[in-house]
Amino acid sequence: EAMEENLAASINYMVSHQLHNSVMNELSELYKAPGNCASLEVPTVNPMVWASMTASMRAQEVKFQKVLKLLSAAITAYGRQMENLEMTKIQKDTLGLLCNSFFEINCMRSGDSAHFSP
Repeated sequence: EAMEENLAASINYMVSHQLHNSVMNELSELYKAPGNCASLEVPTVNPMVWASMTASMRAQEVKFQKVLKLLSAAITAYGRQMENLEMTKIQKDTLGLLCNSFFEINCMRSGDSAHFSP
């Protein structure tokens, strides 16, 4: 089923153009993970493990952390919007998809969570 044209055009543009770093940093700060959602905090790699990683592994980890930080901000912003509201099925589905994306990306980082520091 087609989506409203202006919204579809906005989505198509946004998924094919990166936000400026300043905008990403501003939004990540504005929508930091709430204290009662510790699972949205992006863990860092244990310093001893970091020191033993190759440069390419570190570069990949930095990219994962960047994506997770943005996704955490998106989940937080969405959650703030939904506070004190009865969520519709599509809103629950959206939150589920966002959270599962966070989970899947985090799983891709490492098979051993002992490498990460809270």
